[in-house]
Amino acid sequence: MRWIALVESPDHVCCRYRLRAFEPALAANGMSLELASLPRSLLGRHRLFASLKGANVILQRRLLDAWSWRVLRRSAAHVAFDFDDAVWLRDSYSERGLISWQRARCFQRTIRESDLVLAGNRFLADAAASQSDDSKVHIIPTAVEASHYPVAEHTGGLLARRASKGVPAPAAPPIDTDGQFVRLVWIGSSSTLQGLEKIAGMLDLLSSRLPNVCLRVVSDRTLQLQQMPVEFWPWSAATEAEALATADIGIAWLPDDDWSRGKCGLKILQYMAAGLPVVCNPVGVQRELIQPRWNGFLAASASEWFEAIAQLAADAAMRRRFGSFGRNLVERSFCVRVVAPQLMQALQSVSRPARTMAASA
Repeated sequence: MRWIALVESPDHVCCRYRLRAFEPALAANGMSLELASLPRSLLGRHRLFASLKGANVILQRRLLDAWSWRVLRRSAAHVAFDFDDAVWLRDSYSERGLISWQRARCFQRTIRESDLVLAGNRFLADAAASQSDDSKVHIIPTAVEASHYPVAEHTGGLLARRASKGVPAPAAPPIDTDGQFVRLVWIGSSSTLQGLEKIAGMLDLLSSRLPNVCLRVVSDRTLQLQQMPVEFWPWSAATEAEALATADIGIAWLPDDDWSRGKCGLKILQYMAAGLPVVCNPVGVQRELIQPRWNGFLAASASEWFEAIAQLAADAAMRRRFGSFGRNLVERSFCVRVVAPQLMQALQSVSRPARTMAASA
């Protein structure tokens, strides 16, 4: 079976983790996956869609206008919609608020008229199932290949040993190389860095009480704090795993809203793959992925954040133990080897004859 995936870009994080990661497994089982960037212009899209006559198509995340959707739906034999965000909403930081009736209508049409829906978590799957037949909705979690991540040693001085391993140093000089600091680490895009900015005051308060704690930001831009030392590590696919494995504690914070409940926990999975304990607030999948005092802490208030960071900063053995449990969870439930069969089964379920749409649809 041949599938063509329409994506924002083959290098986009969603494509890398939700589609490209599975290409070898799909090929080994007689299924091919081709990636095509979705053109920005209507004319470019329509030309591409017209070329997909009789193809099986995965549309990733993008909600199309009604005209573009009709052209794609009439050309493709089958359409699967893959999404890992609450795409029917605006994001948490939009000045216009979460609700968008236009996005909601596009989402309803896309779910109703797709042959298959691939949702990144239960919240997203329930939203899709409320719009159509739930038998065509499959939960396909985001997968992380744990073998690509070195495991944090939690012994200090890790950056000082990087040169001997032939690993390039970060663009910004490290705050220290002798293990005196306990490094919190946050990874993500500049758009989601806004969440970390929301708790900047709390991080500075932590620093005033825990002066041996610093923050590493792995992103396309940095964060400025008043008290807590910040180390900026420019993100790259080649060094992101090392950036995490040479830190001590992964952190994440999400606003308590439906946009956040649509998030699929990629940074949490990355932290755990690198053997890091995690401290995050109990919102969305973060509540599901983190089991308190097993692979990290769920912290809602400033005092809970302080208690969690203080315990982990003072106890390398606890960090190592929590990190080991987290890595085992990724290997057991969220690695490519485990998720690939779920994706293949969902794609193979699309076996009924191609749909026909009324001209007035």
